[in-house]
Amino acid sequence: MAERPEDLNLPNAVITRIIKEALPDGVNISKEARSAISRAASVFVLYATSCANNFAMKGKRKTLNASDVLSAMEEMEFQRFIAPLKESLEAYRRDQKGKKGAVELKKKDKDKKEDSEDPDKNREDENEDEDERMEEEEQNEEEEVDN
Repeated sequence: MAERPEDLNLPNAVITRIIKEALPDGVNISKEARSAISRAASVFVLYATSCANNFAMKGKRKTLNASDVLSAMEEMEFQRFIAPLKESLEAYRRDQKGKKGAVELKKKDKDKKEDSEDPDKNREDENEDEDERMEEEEQNEEEEVDN
């Protein structure tokens, strides 16, 4: 856990960026207001995490998952955030699935490329196959001689 209460605050740069994105162009915010919003956001995140943790503990789990967070939002009476959160979660999952698929395709393409670019490897594979065939032929010849 955190050693000091300040350690639990969200990064000021992140809070400032979120505030700037939310406000119209040309609107400024004082340092004190940014600090107040930062503290409020930190308290909200800690409270939501605590509520979500309670749901995980009820489920005898140590890991919080998305359903815990959604249940916490409902318990905290933030029902109007549940639908947007679900939409964001689905978008995130689609994005992650797309990234995973792209990584797998890259890996397959890389493997194919390495196989075609590495003639030594292909020769080694061919030599191994040839050695196996020769051993089989020798065994067959020995069996024929024995019979």
